Amino acid sequence: MVSELGLDSAVLPVPGNHPAAQNRFLYVGGTLHPLPTGLRGLFLPAPPFTKPLFWTGLRELMTPRGAEADETVHSFAERRLGPEVASIAMDSLCRGVFAGDSRVLSVRSCFPSLFQAEQSHRSILLGLLLGAGQSPQLDSPLISQARAERWSQWSLRGGLETLPETLGTYLIHQGVDILKGQAVCGLNFQGGRWQVSLEDSNLEADHIISAVPAAVLSELLPSEAAPLAQALAPIRAVSVAVVNLQYQGVHLPVQGFGHLVPSSEDPGVLGIVYDSVAFPEQDGCHSSLRVTVMLGGAWLQALEDAGHELPQKLFQQEAQEAVATQLGLKEPPTQSLVSLHKSCIPQYTLGHWQRLEAAAQFLGNHQLPLSLAGASYEGVSVNDCIESGRRAAAHVLNTNFDH
Repeated sequence: MVSELGLDSAVLPVPGNHPAAQNRFLYVGGTLHPLPTGLRGLFLPAPPFTKPLFWTGLRELMTPRGAEADETVHSFAERRLGPEVASIAMDSLCRGVFAGDSRVLSVRSCFPSLFQAEQSHRSILLGLLLGAGQSPQLDSPLISQARAERWSQWSLRGGLETLPETLGTYLIHQGVDILKGQAVCGLNFQGGRWQVSLEDSNLEADHIISAVPAAVLSELLPSEAAPLAQALAPIRAVSVAVVNLQYQGVHLPVQGFGHLVPSSEDPGVLGIVYDSVAFPEQDGCHSSLRVTVMLGGAWLQALEDAGHELPQKLFQQEAQEAVATQLGLKEPPTQSLVSLHKSCIPQYTLGHWQRLEAAAQFLGNHQLPLSLAGASYEGVSVNDCIESGRRAAAHVLNTNFDH
């Protein structure tokens, strides 16, 4: 998509030899610990882990295949990799990617490559080495460059918001009507066409590609689609507060992508990204330092459940305290930006795959011209969402051509 929109020259890559690609940290026991790498990390203990990774790998190779059709991430990791990896590494990873709890998230849906590796080769390590769970990949000059340089991440010079902004402009120039600020109030399917009820008007459509959260879509569907609504309704999402802080004349104690924080260390701070290390081009001036603090987890969930007010001042205070404690940056920031993204990251809990199968079966059996896309189904990353939209559009085009 980046190439199709003519944004190749705006891409800011992080290649595999960059510190932001090579160095990632865990904050455990009041200390930053680099994730183990290389032979030293393989054969010598690397805090916060008490045993060399060699023994973890040996344990994994000798563990039998699980018998369950699905399993929580924590249970899967504890069974195959041991309690330390489960409670520290996988707990932190689930918080960093999903802002969720590894004890309720599904390994089959959140980390399908790990699940498929065990199913196909009895071992995660063997499965990943032999390419289990890998799907066919698209190709382009930019993708080839990313593979050759082993990009770990990328951004755009104007920030990732450049992507949807450019896409919107491109679509308008192609004659596409984009309605902004028009909430959908309901959907009805009559005479082979959709009736879309908006706040102050109505639309008709032959086919709908829905990228709204699954739980929201479940409330919009007509009564005739009750089984579909029942499958989608349990796919809930959690909120995340994102606090961007900019400092002047200070330095990070380490260089890397950032660090994650396990729930046992801090229930509210998910992690901190060292933005200036990966993308110094976006700093504005050479003496500035940017970090992003992610807040959520059980702490934020408890505040929301209790109906507390969630002022920006609360999140900024929590973020500044985290940066002061975990990175030693005690000076107040020169600039800050606080954003509370409510119900923004879907949670693929145990049995998520069954809900998706039930939804697909209903759509197929009833030949309903509705495609599901977005973060609620098979991946929450930007790349995942773009790919789900591409697949949905391809399905619609193939269906129309077939008819």
